[in-house]
Amino acid sequence: MSDCIFCKILKGEIPSKIIYQDDYCFAINDINPKAKKHILVIPKEHIESLNEVKDFSLISKMFEAIKKINSQENITHFRTQINTGSQAGQEVMHLHIHILAN
Repeated sequence: MSDCIFCKILKGEIPSKIIYQDDYCFAINDINPKAKKHILVIPKEHIESLNEVKDFSLISKMFEAIKKINSQENITHFRTQINTGSQAGQEVMHLHIHILAN
């Protein structure tokens, strides 16, 4: 999607430090952190929300990435969060998983 901030970051149109990347997803630090460490894991494919996922193996791959990111970032205690829809707190309409750790 042309106006999606996450798609623009992936294309290099908006500068951001990508802290993890594989064939399916990438991760960046949240610019408005809600915890000491607040990382977003974002699929490379533009999918608006969890409601739009057709292939749930992607979600599995994202959680595999979370395990690798947590190891890389020395995170042992954390929570994950997926907001679905603006009324549930989803600010960017591109599926992403929050990793929150203190």
